[in-house]
Amino acid sequence: MNTYMANAQSVQRKWYVVDADGMVLGRLASQVATILRGKHKPTYTPHVDTGDFVIILNCAKVKLTGKKLDQKIYYHHSGYVGGLKETKYRELMVKKPDFAVKHAVKGMLPKGPLGRQMLTKLFVYNGAEHRQEAQQPETLTLEG
Repeated sequence: MNTYMANAQSVQRKWYVVDADGMVLGRLASQVATILRGKHKPTYTPHVDTGDFVIILNCAKVKLTGKKLDQKIYYHHSGYVGGLKETKYRELMVKKPDFAVKHAVKGMLPKGPLGRQMLTKLFVYNGAEHRQEAQQPETLTLEG
């Protein structure tokens, strides 16, 4: 008996649509990261991108629990001396909710080239419409 190891040519990919309306950001991100990695499939192989494509709709309606809207801070650096910028998630969710969701999913994927490749299969939209109708995505309901 041999252990099955998937390769890039043998991977069968599906398209899923997730409605993020009223979902908690962290729970949504962890479940989407699992699908992007392919851990929900029996053919999961750690060193191969076996995951599926995910489209997230209504990301502006995602929730954060507790006082995270005011206490959680997103940091980024301009590259110059003293260039550390910080933004509270309340402002970030108003200005760029799609970035906040994508950033949460990115943090739950592996670091390195394989994780960056997995992130390219994620599409995040503010509204209820998306541009991937030609791929005929299936609706996926997540827990939480």
